[in-house]
Amino acid sequence: MTTMAEFMGGLNLTVLGVTIVFMVLAILAVVLYAVGWAERRMVEKEAKAASTPAPAPTSAAEVKEEKPAIPPRDLAVITAAVLAYTAEKASQLRPLPFKRKVSDAWRLYGVQSQMEEVEDFNYEMGKW
Repeated sequence: MTTMAEFMGGLNLTVLGVTIVFMVLAILAVVLYAVGWAERRMVEKEAKAASTPAPAPTSAAEVKEEKPAIPPRDLAVITAAVLAYTAEKASQLRPLPFKRKVSDAWRLYGVQSQMEEVEDFNYEMGKW
């Protein structure tokens, strides 16, 4: 049997453990709240900076058209090559064969009938 001192020691240990767990969870909650608050502040600053209108160009000479880094013809060729490669790889894949699991019903029925035979035999012998 346990003594009252052992019981109180276990109770104190349990209370201490639960208290530590909840303190750690509270600290994590505060840290996550602080991170969320800081992120919201950064997003608000970015939104304010984006909402400030940029100075408009004064003359037509300063406006220049941005061209893509890769010419459209080359981009089309590269895209077609990648699609052809992935289509070839997909055609080489083959489904993996798998074995169907045979139902355990017959095996379990056999085991159960053997157990019943043993029980009946023991009962007839008077061992049960």
